[in-house]
Amino acid sequence: MKKIWLVFIALAVFLTACGGGKAQEEQGASGGNGSDANKETKIALILPEKIGVNPFFQLMDEGLRKAGEEFGVTVKTIESTDANALEQNLRSAVADKYDLIITSTFQAEDALKKLAAENPDQKFAIIDTVVDMPNVRSVVFREYEASYLMGALAGLITKSGTVGMVAADDIPLLKKYTVPFEEGLKSTNPDAKFIINYVGGANAFNDPAKAKELALLQHSQGADFIAGASAAGDYGVFEAAKEKNFYTSGQDMDHTGTDPDHIILSQLKGTDAAAYETVKAFVEGNFETGVAVDYGLKENGVGVTYVTHESATPLNPFIGQENIDKVKELKDKIVSGELTVNNPLKQQ
Repeated sequence: MKKIWLVFIALAVFLTACGGGKAQEEQGASGGNGSDANKETKIALILPEKIGVNPFFQLMDEGLRKAGEEFGVTVKTIESTDANALEQNLRSAVADKYDLIITSTFQAEDALKKLAAENPDQKFAIIDTVVDMPNVRSVVFREYEASYLMGALAGLITKSGTVGMVAADDIPLLKKYTVPFEEGLKSTNPDAKFIINYVGGANAFNDPAKAKELALLQHSQGADFIAGASAAGDYGVFEAAKEKNFYTSGQDMDHTGTDPDHIILSQLKGTDAAAYETVKAFVEGNFETGVAVDYGLKENGVGVTYVTHESATPLNPFIGQENIDKVKELKDKIVSGELTVNNPLKQQ
């Protein structure tokens, strides 16, 4: 009889344990304090080209990694070699169930529109352009405000009265750089001559040799300051400036430390902050689709070295502090709304 009771008690304990285990499993599946609550957040950044070619993407990768460390999420940057690889990388990220997939620039627009339509429950973000889809967050910049300041400063510092710009391509996107630059130039130096040439071709954003050739041409026509606006092509403009001893500027990040005698300014664009803030919004539950953020001078998302942002490189004497102070006044007027710089893409 004692043995029978022991078997019965053991069976009762076993059944109770099984029932308790099943209840815990159901609680986890229903999202209480189970596995879903502890689910790892994964965020991917799909770039349209390799890191190291264009500082624009290098900064974005840095912002992503910084956010990953600070917010404790898993982040991964995936580089592409061409448009086909970009679409395939987006598809792979969807298949790998990344919670948020970020990409960037007009180069990714077509692929993202396709993937966003096919995967309506997947959250996407794109930096530096707009994709109007219900599951896409678009982050853009008012580059034209900083371009205006750069042009205004160029008008003040030129000694020859001729200023140049080497731009990647004659496309609408780059009007945000070329048009306001000339407007700013004429605002401080109405008689200044403006020369602009476009790299063009299939490698418009990655052709330092062609950009250098155009910079040398502009210098031969009297330009003593030539702004680079050709992405990786700017490195060719820098080479030309060093060889012929003229002055130049770069894009996106502060290039002045590379050659302080010739690269005397940089137009800045906070793609690192854009990536960081996108991850932050997602992690903190503030992620909104549509045009969620528009970074300009007021938000400190764009700028010009010495005018809006400090630099570790001492100010080149060719510029002069008095000219920096004058352009700072223009910056303050734009931020306050007293001076409006129009977006060329929205002008009729």
